[in-house]
Amino acid sequence: MLKLRPVITFLRNIRKYHRFIGISLSALFIISALTGVLLAYKKHINFIQPKTQSSIHTEAQGIDYISIDSLIQIAKQSAVVKADQAQIDRLDIRPKKGIAKVLFKDLNWEIQLDLRTGEVLSQQARYSDLIERIHDGSIISDGFKVGSMSILGLGLIILTISGISLWFGPKYIRRQKNITNTLE
Repeated sequence: MLKLRPVITFLRNIRKYHRFIGISLSALFIISALTGVLLAYKKHINFIQPKTQSSIHTEAQGIDYISIDSLIQIAKQSAVVKADQAQIDRLDIRPKKGIAKVLFKDLNWEIQLDLRTGEVLSQQARYSDLIERIHDGSIISDGFKVGSMSILGLGLIILTISGISLWFGPKYIRRQKNITNTLE
């Protein structure tokens, strides 16, 4: 039994740290897990990210597409806000589908345009970018993102290692006790 005392003390200390770290990080784990699940299904739930439309004017039919400036103007005129307030975050050009996705900054809004005619094919809310910013912590700041993801990653590693120790430790102690009892 004297040989097992350090193992038992070690496991008791590990249990305290495991509980403290788990409780301390539980809110961040839950937020990260829930938003991660939503992001996994973003292509399947139109509320999160609208389905990508296809134009009848695809890449194979020629490359006489309208200019980027024209696409931006059409998108700003179609937006749910005034054109002077609409800031474009990015353009996603998809020649094989014959469309351009125009994503607006801070609006959670996406407009899909036909690359050849400029026709609005879809105009819908898009929450995948917001969910992603919540998921990685960048919604607060880039510094928070780096800090929180580092803490979450290290916390998960520590919880995994301590959890494995807490799982196998008692089994080891029982096995050692059984060996000692059979030798006596």
